[in-house]
Amino acid sequence: MASLFSGRVLIRNNSDQDELDTEAELSRRLENRLVLLFFGAGSCPQCQAFAPILRDFFVRLTDEFYVLRAAQLALVYVSQDPTEEEQDLFLRDMPKKWLFLPFEDDLRRDLGRQFSVERLPAVVVLKPGGDVLTRDATDEIRRLGPACFANWQEAAEVLDRNFLQPEDLDDPAPRSLTEPLRRCKYRVDPAARGKRGPRRGSDPEGEGGAEGGDGGLF
Repeated sequence: MASLFSGRVLIRNNSDQDELDTEAELSRRLENRLVLLFFGAGSCPQCQAFAPILRDFFVRLTDEFYVLRAAQLALVYVSQDPTEEEQDLFLRDMPKKWLFLPFEDDLRRDLGRQFSVERLPAVVVLKPGGDVLTRDATDEIRRLGPACFANWQEAAEVLDRNFLQPEDLDDPAPRSLTEPLRRCKYRVDPAARGKRGPRRGSDPEGEGGAEGGDGGLF
């Protein structure tokens, strides 16, 4: 997963805005995790409405106030803001564990094309190996909240066999009875294996993106 940002800098959304600028740091933050790429903008009304939902979703999975051990989850905000000031304003109330790209990094736009993002907000869910698990999870997050993470985690284990359990988890939870259904829902098209992003027009969720989005990006 860290290879997606190889040679780039990611910044933590904390007060010091710590930079992850080495391969070792990127690997420590991203490897063996499900990674959410959140495409949004502070000037987008739909993004403003969705941001508190996504913030609560992330906090309830990663904050020790809610969980004994943080979920193997990372989030990278891929800003589509027109100015750095708007990006900073949007991130001001977001979790400190979120990561984001420097405003001047053109990868912000390149990732939108790579993952065929056509409207905002969009949340691309990537498996630990870098393949797309869900092209746009905004509706799923709205409907299910943190419960959908278990679906993604199970699907990643089934497909890749490389999603590692926390090292101190001695007795991993058994697979649920709905596992076969999740296998079907998140099956990867064999023709798409080896590619970093989905083919334009494909939609494993069958929902065509986020609800209420009204504007193309590119």
